[in-house]
Amino acid sequence: MVQLFRTADAQPGNFVTPVVGLVVSRRGCGVRTLLIGGRGQLGTALRSQLSGDVVSPDRADLDLAHWNQVSERIHAWRPELVINAAAYNFVDRAEDEPEVAFLQNAFALRHLAREVDAVGGTLVHVSTDHVFGLDGSPGHPWRESDAPGPVSVYGASKLTGEYFVRALCARHLIVRTCGLYGAADSPGKGNFVGTMLRLGRQQGEVRVVDDQHCTPTRATDLARAIVDLIATGASGLYHATNSGATTWCGFAREIFRLAGLPTRVIPIRSAEFAAKARRPGWSVLSGEKLAGQRGSSMPEWNVALAEYLAERGEHDRG
Repeated sequence: MVQLFRTADAQPGNFVTPVVGLVVSRRGCGVRTLLIGGRGQLGTALRSQLSGDVVSPDRADLDLAHWNQVSERIHAWRPELVINAAAYNFVDRAEDEPEVAFLQNAFALRHLAREVDAVGGTLVHVSTDHVFGLDGSPGHPWRESDAPGPVSVYGASKLTGEYFVRALCARHLIVRTCGLYGAADSPGKGNFVGTMLRLGRQQGEVRVVDDQHCTPTRATDLARAIVDLIATGASGLYHATNSGATTWCGFAREIFRLAGLPTRVIPIRSAEFAAKARRPGWSVLSGEKLAGQRGSSMPEWNVALAEYLAERGEHDRG
């Protein structure tokens, strides 16, 4: 049950707060969890799957860029588990405002990691495939042991955040993912699937890059994998995406095929798209370590996409 909490009794053992607008989900007597970014695509999926007492504050109640506020909240709530599903993810804009990207994706994580460690908690941090790209393709899906090399400000800021988490919080779990899409509570949280469906209904053709290889990942599947990793006591670094690989062009074609739209997809090269920030040409992440830890692989990306479209009522069953 998710409810809006305004006030709460400060009784021993209660994981409650007087902050207006705080969403508290109570499911049994499990781990006390603070979920940051709970209104986004991944956060929305996580809120439906986490057990125990789950606190998911709005940004107004917990802004990672406000370090005094972070310190006060962490020490007042004393969560056993903190999951950070929030990020500055404006890849192109970051090239023009690197200070903002590093503040939110790196230095804010430095402070959060210290505070979580100070109360003896575990920090789960979600990162990205954009930490790779500098060395092209290794000839296999990127493994956790492969050296990162970002090619954009965004990627560099996310990698720096990873390093701060690793260095400053003894109990941590970092999960890298790729091509995330899903539902979100907050308006304006668009994704590639929604964008393609909108464009497909507005025009007869779209131009999509075909030289960037990735694995589209459904937020529901990623949330389930993260919850499984937490349940097994996993720590360190894990890659978590749906299985298989495609290009953004191939992803778009499958979206239109499953939705029954006749939209033509014209493949182009990244240079033609002319984005301000470079993207990795090879963003396929290995799921071997994840499968070994949780006992199963994540679903194939096209199967996950079909289920997502069916949930949205967009799947063509004809």
